[in-house]
Amino acid sequence: MMTDPISRRSFNRLALSALTAGLLASAMPQLALAQDALAAAKSAGQLGERPDGLIGVVPGAPASAQALAQQVNAQRLARYQEIAKGNGTALDKVQAVAGQQLIERTPAGQYVMTAAGQWQRK
Repeated sequence: MMTDPISRRSFNRLALSALTAGLLASAMPQLALAQDALAAAKSAGQLGERPDGLIGVVPGAPASAQALAQQVNAQRLARYQEIAKGNGTALDKVQAVAGQQLIERTPAGQYVMTAAGQWQRK
């Protein structure tokens, strides 16, 4: 039993990180259909990963990129809500962990949003 708040915080973060990693590693059926389009749009510099675990539209992207971002984000949010509810964790905590992991996994040359809300190529 952990009584030290720092240890409890670290444990909770690790547990949440492991759960979110499972989310990111598993193929969500509906999202899998959009994976090719998402990868292409990210490679083309139209979409990028945000710190909140959602996809963002890079300025100048076509309307089709906006529609794809909305579709992907709806699916991600639904999954994040499931994880948060199932673990008694705040939604924003799940999103923050997912966002961090997605940004870390973003290949060089693709866009990511900084904590300050600015787009930059990784």
